[in-house]
Amino acid sequence: MARIDPDPRPVHPGETPAASGAASGASVMEVDLTAAAGAAGAEVPPEILAQSLGEYLRGWWARLRSGDSGILPVIVGLVAVGAIFEITTPQNAFLRPSNLVYTFQESTVYMVLAMAEIFVLLLGEIDLSIGYVALFGGVVTWRLVQLPSPGWPWWAAIAASLFFCGIVGAIQGALVSRLKIPSFVVTLAGLLLFRGIVVILLGGADGLYSISPAASNQAVLYDLVQGNIDPAISWIAMAVLVAAVGGGLWMRAERRRRGGLVAPPRSLTGIRIAMLAAVGIAVVAICDVNRGGFAVVDGVPWVIPVVLALLALWTLLLQRTRFGRYVYAIGGNPEAARRAGVKVASIRTWAFVLSAVTAGFGGILLGSFFYGQYSTNLADGSQLVLYAVAASVIGGTSLFGGRGKSIHGILGGLIIGGIVYGMALLGLQVEWELIVTGGVLLLAVLIDVLSRRSASNGGTERA
Repeated sequence: MARIDPDPRPVHPGETPAASGAASGASVMEVDLTAAAGAAGAEVPPEILAQSLGEYLRGWWARLRSGDSGILPVIVGLVAVGAIFEITTPQNAFLRPSNLVYTFQESTVYMVLAMAEIFVLLLGEIDLSIGYVALFGGVVTWRLVQLPSPGWPWWAAIAASLFFCGIVGAIQGALVSRLKIPSFVVTLAGLLLFRGIVVILLGGADGLYSISPAASNQAVLYDLVQGNIDPAISWIAMAVLVAAVGGGLWMRAERRRRGGLVAPPRSLTGIRIAMLAAVGIAVVAICDVNRGGFAVVDGVPWVIPVVLALLALWTLLLQRTRFGRYVYAIGGNPEAARRAGVKVASIRTWAFVLSAVTAGFGGILLGSFFYGQYSTNLADGSQLVLYAVAASVIGGTSLFGGRGKSIHGILGGLIIGGIVYGMALLGLQVEWELIVTGGVLLLAVLIDVLSRRSASNGGTERA
């Protein structure tokens, strides 16, 4: 029970004295907050308040029927891509361990670029320069580690590359947030500008930079995608990771439960940990199978834990920090965020900075994927940005801002990588790859629009 001052308003027709607060002779009145709590609870997803697995599943089903499908379409898409290409590829080769590992490696580039694009999409903006900013970051790194000159250490080359990419993001972000130039125009200009800069850095239209795994300093960059972790270490690392993440999930739920806060049912937490362990075991088992000519030493490619670490970092930033909350607030309603005291221009600028830095790292992975080579003939920055946006949206990030997570970039990138490699196994030309990707992207946007419309209609009905 809570005590509040009475409402001095007069009683209107059809309104009881208690409702209007006109209680004679009373200086204060007591109000039962149960009704208010119930009204607020009507807006809370029922699965959040579930106390058992059955209640959670019923709440999840109700949310699904209301149009909020979460990542379910992405999971269905992954299964569909795997099944279709397994059936159609010669000798049913798509799901062979060697091809799956290659798909993982290729997909990581799209994953990182999608995570970069998500920073901007969450604001309701778009970054069309992300593909060539990625190539710029990669080419700068490759140029700095060339022997005998400049011969920079690999870590210093990466740091310098990401620093320059950050400057690019800061300039573009300031133009968008401070001067109010549409992000479409700013980043389209950036696409053209850095397309030319990359050609200059490579020394011409047919320029080429390469690194050798035989050089110890350059081998680190080469092994980012091409290198593999020892199988025994892979299993140990997977067990430690699952134990750490699973233990964190369990302790966090118990801590919330002891504090009287809403926590998921213990059975649900156990299922999540079991699923995490199953995925980890499957990935390590697939990577440890003899893959023939795809790897000298079998094991989990280094790029997988590297991308997982990046995912954890950006998830923590967006989901657990004030900056992340401000990003979602601006994407949902920039004017409301401004009125609430959020420095909208500053947050927008930093989002573009993080997008460019992440893209630069994706460009470094791209060079490693191409066996240490960078050439204007090996990568198309315009196609990369299309795939980055497609992976983000296919994974579940909204084009309208305010909704999306870094994990969506991982899932969407995996679908894009699967389509690209599946088409290659079928021997189809790039135009069919683009057609299929465009169709999947259109379907993802359609799901997003219908989901928002359903949620809006549901909110209207509840009101």
